[in-house]
Amino acid sequence: MKKKFKLKINKFTVLTVVMDIVVVIGLVVMNTSEFKSFWIPTAMTTMSHKYLAYTLYSEDTVNKVMSENYIEQPTEKINLDDIVIGDNKEKKHYTSKYEKELFTRDEGNEVYKIIRLEEKKYKGYLTVIYDPADVELAVSKKLGKAGASVNTLCKENGGLVGVNGGGFEDLDGWGNGSIPYGSIIKNGKHIWQHSGGSGQLVGFTKDNKMYLTDKPAEEAIKDGMEDAVEFGPNLIVNGKVTKIHGDGGWGTAPRTVIAQRKDGIVLFLIIEGRLPGYSVGATMNDVIEVLLRYKAYNAANMDGGASSTMSVNGKLYNRPSAGKEYGGRTVSNAWIVTNKQNKQVPTK
Repeated sequence: MKKKFKLKINKFTVLTVVMDIVVVIGLVVMNTSEFKSFWIPTAMTTMSHKYLAYTLYSEDTVNKVMSENYIEQPTEKINLDDIVIGDNKEKKHYTSKYEKELFTRDEGNEVYKIIRLEEKKYKGYLTVIYDPADVELAVSKKLGKAGASVNTLCKENGGLVGVNGGGFEDLDGWGNGSIPYGSIIKNGKHIWQHSGGSGQLVGFTKDNKMYLTDKPAEEAIKDGMEDAVEFGPNLIVNGKVTKIHGDGGWGTAPRTVIAQRKDGIVLFLIIEGRLPGYSVGATMNDVIEVLLRYKAYNAANMDGGASSTMSVNGKLYNRPSAGKEYGGRTVSNAWIVTNKQNKQVPTK
């Protein structure tokens, strides 16, 4: 009589086989062009995690991928005459559901509206500011020594809503916002200058029109610039969209963008990211797609990553990729929404 043979496989053998399969799959995935184009630009746009690109790939591979991912910004100068600040009341007829969403105000709030964005791979918020005169730049009181959270900058300057602005030195991966890059203009005065800026000023003129320029700060002030930070890239200029090759070299990440429509309405866009299972983040093309839905005419990228924070009524409103337990990381400056004309606005 023959004995039945039973094959016994111990747990260690199973684990080893599974690990081998995972490694093989990982090697296949990491060598696909799609993964390289996602991983490398995303790592290279961080301040303290660039090593993640070089951990998986050689310097030649990193350089090659980055050379294939770049942007071409519109070269024409911004035309401020295109912006005609007009009647931003609700309308009887709308050209799209997005226009209706934008103009349909929240009950009892004539100053701003917050629109929740929920896409397949990212989540975020779009703040609609109906009167551009309500937008101003808030700057840390200890500029050069320490930054402040967007919450604090709002509280100190009467801000109802705020988002982070320009970038700053971040040598240890968790900079305190003390040393901003480039120039800062506040109330028509050039209050800060430091190396490392993009060479592009983003701000608003005395007549509340968004002004994007590569002129030096003093020349921009002569043109009427009232408040500005130095950052970028510009995403839309005079209605013309920046051409993004690949992902532009900016990867997929949390984003902060400021924009203006032809009728003067200002848009603050915050995209949440680096939160697996909740929101991965957005590419520059993703951001431009959102802006075009709401007919942004001029738009510029602000500091992103862990700096992308939004405050509403003195409280952190979005989910930043880091620093939530501290109320959001400290930054150098923020774009805030005030209520200069004492319009109707919720008390809470």
